[in-house]
Amino acid sequence: MSALNENVTKLNGHLDRFRATGILNRIAGQDVASASGTFQTISPVDKSHICDVALGTAEDINLAAQAAHEAFAAWRDMPAGERKKILIRIAEGIEARAEEIALCECWDTGQAYKFMSKAALRGAENFRYFADQVVQARDGQHLKSPTLMNITTRVPIGPVGVITPWNTPFMLSTWKIAPALAAGCTVVHKPAEASPLTARLLVEIAEEAGLPAGVLNTVNGFGEGAGKALCEHPKIKAIAFVGESKTGSMITKQGADTLKRNHLELGGKNPVIVFDDADLDRALDAAIFMIFSINGERCTSSSRLLIQETIREEFEAKLVERVNNIKVGHPLDPVTEIGPLVTQEHFDKVTSYFDIAKQDGATIAAGGAVVGDEGYFVQPTLFTDANNQMRIAQEEIFGPVLTSIPFETEEEALQIANDIPYGLTGYVWTNDLTRALRFTDKLEAGMIWVNSENVRHLPTPFGGVKASGIGRDGGDWSFEFYMEQKHIGFATGQHKITKLGAL
Repeated sequence: MSALNENVTKLNGHLDRFRATGILNRIAGQDVASASGTFQTISPVDKSHICDVALGTAEDINLAAQAAHEAFAAWRDMPAGERKKILIRIAEGIEARAEEIALCECWDTGQAYKFMSKAALRGAENFRYFADQVVQARDGQHLKSPTLMNITTRVPIGPVGVITPWNTPFMLSTWKIAPALAAGCTVVHKPAEASPLTARLLVEIAEEAGLPAGVLNTVNGFGEGAGKALCEHPKIKAIAFVGESKTGSMITKQGADTLKRNHLELGGKNPVIVFDDADLDRALDAAIFMIFSINGERCTSSSRLLIQETIREEFEAKLVERVNNIKVGHPLDPVTEIGPLVTQEHFDKVTSYFDIAKQDGATIAAGGAVVGDEGYFVQPTLFTDANNQMRIAQEEIFGPVLTSIPFETEEEALQIANDIPYGLTGYVWTNDLTRALRFTDKLEAGMIWVNSENVRHLPTPFGGVKASGIGRDGGDWSFEFYMEQKHIGFATGQHKITKLGAL
């Protein structure tokens, strides 16, 4: 039996229970159906029905928010060492079920098993990392003044809402939920409607690891129903969101009346800038990896290639050859590098840019077509002869599509790189250290890698500027979002107090 057939057989074993019962909301440790019925989740591989999913509404969100509110005090006050043990057991549970998570995610989202097998383990790393931070999460400072001993501490903000996207949904869910739990918050999780399977697996693993009922609740549904209700609910103190910039703006408006704290990890149209003194072979590998892995459906993808004119022709020729060799296929086949796009809607959006590129006056140097007549498969695509005013250079396509833009000088490269509404990441390739220092200082991006693809280090801050988001994840930055600073001042003597109304 081939590796693909083995994976399909294993997948079917995992999906049998979902086909029989569907996916219900999980509230206060109980499966809860929605009075509004269900919706279907569809596999992008062959457009087949996976299972029915509870269609969460404001009523379901209210139940989940109440459960999170009632569970908060006990979870907040549980000794840090006990909470740490639970988070470690969650990590162990993820590792034990990593294959199941990966297979389900591939079928639900179209992502290639080549990458999803690692994404599940990244989720375990997130829980282990934040488990290690639990004990000192509330530590503060001693700030002495002439009359007071001032101390600070941090306390969890309360029940929070987490809204996650359909691209690598399991890993991104853990990226948000692990620090929230470590901080002492309770959570209402609204997964993307296009990828509900692994969110269900996560809450199961968490409860099996000993997470008390109500600490993590999952409500499925759509943004205009469950998502909006979560953002507006008065018992939810903060919203952590990953997704489109337009949706981030809506979330800010929806939470305004309850003065919600928001962390928004939004879109990107990220430049990879290749100067002629760079290690061109490594730059080529990194540029290809950062746009064509994960189906190009990643916020940190290097979707704009800024290439110095002196090396452009040679670099693009190699790029065309490599792009044409990328293997598009069934996501459960271990050799597949690009699977199908996640939904019909997204497929239509990405493929619309093939015509837009022609209208803009660009050249489709590779790809630019769909693959087969079953599922949402597209060819990895390269646009050349582009400039930064074209729609293909300004708009987030969020697929396996790269736009190549030439530049002459360092100053021109910087102007092109910054002339964009987004500012999530940037990638700079040069062997000139002083240029790298100069360029990164002026590049408008929250995260920049020099002579490297995106290599995440969990203690570092993750987030963007401009339309790419507000706030930072990672390390202590996550705790700053999920916790409130508290100051207490103790008088150290009988300092003078101004008297009012005294005779």
